[in-house]
Amino acid sequence: METIDKASHTAHEVVDKIASAGNQAVDALGEKSGQLKNAEQHLVDNCRGYIQDNPITSLGIAVAAGFLLSRLVSGR
Repeated sequence: METIDKASHTAHEVVDKIASAGNQAVDALGEKSGQLKNAEQHLVDNCRGYIQDNPITSLGIAVAAGFLLSRLVSGR
């Protein structure tokens, strides 16, 4: 009976450690998610500002990117 109790206790400890590691991973992912959202918002704001400051250049870049993308997709 003592062996079964030891095995049960060890199994509970392992499950607790795994649960703790899972919680830490979830917390870390939540933090990284927030950081990525902030980085995305910063990038969008920078792009929006560049487009407002340089509308002609932005239009040229968009046309060139569209042309290159269409060439890549069409396979020519």
